[in-house]
Amino acid sequence: MAERPDDASAKLEQELRRGVIVLAALSQLRSAQYGYSLRQALAERGLAIEEGTLYPLLRRLEAQGVLASEWRIADGPPRRYYTLSAQGEELLVSLTQSWRNLAGIVDGLIGEDQVKKRKASQ
Repeated sequence: MAERPDDASAKLEQELRRGVIVLAALSQLRSAQYGYSLRQALAERGLAIEEGTLYPLLRRLEAQGVLASEWRIADGPPRRYYTLSAQGEELLVSLTQSWRNLAGIVDGLIGEDQVKKRKASQ
């Protein structure tokens, strides 16, 4: 059975989002946050992330040395706070530059496509 265009579009959009989640999360972990506060910060900026995606990502990045974490007990239950390690700071700078380069290239390609369409319709 052929995939419906809506299904294919949703899958492709999910792939695009998956590619930027690491950069988005790192950008918000320059200051310490626990998982829920990170989810909220990203959602407030338009990037909602499911718990089942975020928490494994945080654990993986910590295991890779990109994040450091500590348990804190304040008002309420103990929470694990994550922040960038020195390696994470370097990775954020590198990924940010890569993102900007790639976004510029894609913006140019999309813009070229729009110009070609306008010329073809004239």
